[in-house]
Amino acid sequence: MLSILGLLVTVAMVFGGYTIAGGKMSIILHSLPYEMMMIGGAALGAFLAANDFHRIKQTGGDVMAAVKGPKWKKQDYRDALCLMHEIIALQRESPVDMERHIENPAESDLFSKYPRVQADKAAVDILCDTIRSMMMNFDDPHQVEEMLEKQLDQMKEERLHGAHALEALSDALPALGIVAAVLGVIKTMASIDKPPEVLGAMIGGALVGTFLGVFLAYGVFGPLAARVKAVREEEHVFYELFRQVLVSSLQKHAPNICVEVGRRHVPSAMRPSFDELENAIREAA
Repeated sequence: MLSILGLLVTVAMVFGGYTIAGGKMSIILHSLPYEMMMIGGAALGAFLAANDFHRIKQTGGDVMAAVKGPKWKKQDYRDALCLMHEIIALQRESPVDMERHIENPAESDLFSKYPRVQADKAAVDILCDTIRSMMMNFDDPHQVEEMLEKQLDQMKEERLHGAHALEALSDALPALGIVAAVLGVIKTMASIDKPPEVLGAMIGGALVGTFLGVFLAYGVFGPLAARVKAVREEEHVFYELFRQVLVSSLQKHAPNICVEVGRRHVPSAMRPSFDELENAIREAA
């Protein structure tokens, strides 16, 4: 909601200040539909030309995420740590039972205790694939950490595609605004025999294109791209959590120590306290 509030404040301050200073909104409102058609249409066309369907769909989801905020909450981090505690303990106690859970996590009673984690395919794949590799004696902590790091880096890059697309759009908008303004000047020059007040209005309308391009770039799409990037990076910390805990498990630490390593990796605003996590693990057991 802060994103919407920030956008409203930006619009109110820019146009409010212009009006209070004696500016005439009639010139802007008269030119706005045509300028928006040129600038917005060109921006949309460039966006469609530069991205495939998957990235376009992802960008739409990213815009919604920027409004709603990060997907993972404090309860989700606590659930993920509890789930990994149970997985590590069960793997050491009974690898055969553990295999049943990782082969079919959708029907696992262990995973079903934590439905939001179970519903996230990326989280389940990281957990199950890594545990499966560990059960096949792929237990070198350094190799597993390197493998997970590469997987997470690739995942992060893919999740930032929408932010990169919005950044590219933001960079293009000022130039598209100049294009619209130049077309307005060409139109004005074709009417050079008109009275000065008419030419002034036409030049003012042409400059609306430059204004809109810059305003949309730095007042709307630039901050939106930055917000999307911040949200996706914060969400990615959730997946980094699995790497911390699983690598600690390969170093033969006790399950409680493994999840404590992961707990300290959680962002401070989302981090459960030591006692909260201990109580949650005790309740889950």
